[in-house]
Amino acid sequence: MGGIRAKQKEKTRRALIDAAFDQLSAEKSFSNLSLREVSREAGIAPTSFYRHFKDMDELGLSMVDEAGLILRQLMRQARKRIEDGGSVIAISVETFFEFITNRPNVFRLLLRESSGTSQEFRTAASREINHFVAELAEYIMNKDKDIPADIAKAQSEGMVTIVFTAGSHALDMNNQEREALKQRVILQLRMIAKGATLLLEHKSS
Repeated sequence: MGGIRAKQKEKTRRALIDAAFDQLSAEKSFSNLSLREVSREAGIAPTSFYRHFKDMDELGLSMVDEAGLILRQLMRQARKRIEDGGSVIAISVETFFEFITNRPNVFRLLLRESSGTSQEFRTAASREINHFVAELAEYIMNKDKDIPADIAKAQSEGMVTIVFTAGSHALDMNNQEREALKQRVILQLRMIAKGATLLLEHKSS
């Protein structure tokens, strides 16, 4: 019986998170959501909300954690696609743009909360973005053992900044505009990667 209750509780918790994500839009940020409307969308009474989250802030922080996890999982999948052949940068950018297309509200949450008014939310969003940067830096060092940690970190920070900025613009673009932006991002990331290589060559000469 306890196992059934636990599963039902997790199912309802999942429904609340999904309901909150579904209600985000270009015009509506997390701070504009109400506990009542999220509960209604999830199919539960507002009073039942507190069985799963202490308040809306706790729900929002759980969403930020999940957004970061989803993004990192997608990029890990991209690396598996790379193993089958193809450009590391092109496939990574393609995967990121697929993420923006398929889960725009997940990206919106990370983007907005990283510069929002709540310090707790900013810290949580920045932590998730830093996890993403760290994973990318580790991948860069694994691909090229000669790259020191500081160069790999600087390269990954530059790449993530470019990609996130492009993603913020892509949210409001049509398919043709997104494709053109995607190609520019690929070029910019290749320039950063080439710059890192030349910098190392200059240091070693």
